[in-house]
Amino acid sequence: MVGHSHHMIREILEEPRVVQETITRESGNARRIAEEITSEDFDIMYITGSGTSYHAGLAGQYALSNLAQIVTSLIPASEFHRWIPQRISRKSLLMAISQSGESTDVLRAVRYGVDRGMKVLGVTNTPESTLARLSDYHLTPRSGKELAVPATKSYVAQLIAIFMLSLELARINLNTDEWERIRKTLNNIPNLLDEALRNLNEPIQEAADKYADKSLFFLLGSGPNYATALEGALKLKETCNVFAEGFATREFLHGPMRLVDDRTPIIMLTYKDEVDESLSLIRSFKGFGAPIISIGEHEELSILSDSFLKLPTGLPKVFSPILYVIPLQLLTYHISVRRGLNPDRPERLRKVVK
Repeated sequence: MVGHSHHMIREILEEPRVVQETITRESGNARRIAEEITSEDFDIMYITGSGTSYHAGLAGQYALSNLAQIVTSLIPASEFHRWIPQRISRKSLLMAISQSGESTDVLRAVRYGVDRGMKVLGVTNTPESTLARLSDYHLTPRSGKELAVPATKSYVAQLIAIFMLSLELARINLNTDEWERIRKTLNNIPNLLDEALRNLNEPIQEAADKYADKSLFFLLGSGPNYATALEGALKLKETCNVFAEGFATREFLHGPMRLVDDRTPIIMLTYKDEVDESLSLIRSFKGFGAPIISIGEHEELSILSDSFLKLPTGLPKVFSPILYVIPLQLLTYHISVRRGLNPDRPERLRKVVK
């Protein structure tokens, strides 16, 4: 941990390198897996995982549906055996996501799927793991060993691996020029992550000072950043020992908004096509006294926000969760430290849930 007080911050700062490593070393494998999956002509892809890996699956579901136009169904690993029918009539592929490849719930889901004739695509950065051995196809996010209990670099590595696969599966749906344009944006992700990490340091420190004493946060995101809202809420719970809940943006209006007041910071994740709607909601929330933290690419968001965490532009919406999660990881780390906690070792939590 030379130069850093905790593993968590070091691992966040490693993310541009981790993403580049995954792009460089897994591109050929992602292409081969996509070709085999396409030739199998599956009717449906189930996706499963737990915690952060479940959130990666949710963001991946958006990419698989919107880029590759694949029918997908996402189910938490602990619930998989309860939701899948005893007899499966459709030809099914199960994508199982686990950083360690040893999660009891994920392995149980995989074995349940295999018993019902599913083929398995394992997404784990541990090639020697049980999940890798049980898988017909194995995609390897190149995060390396992660020492902090809260998952950060392993999450972005999972995202980039699934995005790469989604893009390869989309070859049959996109013309060559469009496919190449999207591929170039994906290959530029390490540069955007590096830019975000360099530019966010000062505003993140200011925001952490401002909100370190708060105990209830709401996070709102739409489209693929609904997954980011859920992941950010999980990080706040894990590292800061506060209550935090993520919502699809407009779902928050259906009841939970009743809880908003000056004690409840609201973190708004706003992609560039959502600015007008977000500004309208921010006006409402501020009317109830809520502090607003905006994360996005457009300066216009700063006008009504108490804190604005600006992100670099240039990433299509389908890949945006890998960028929008960065300020949330940094914010939760710095709030945790300011609250006198050890973000690497949250009480009662373990790296691998058995």
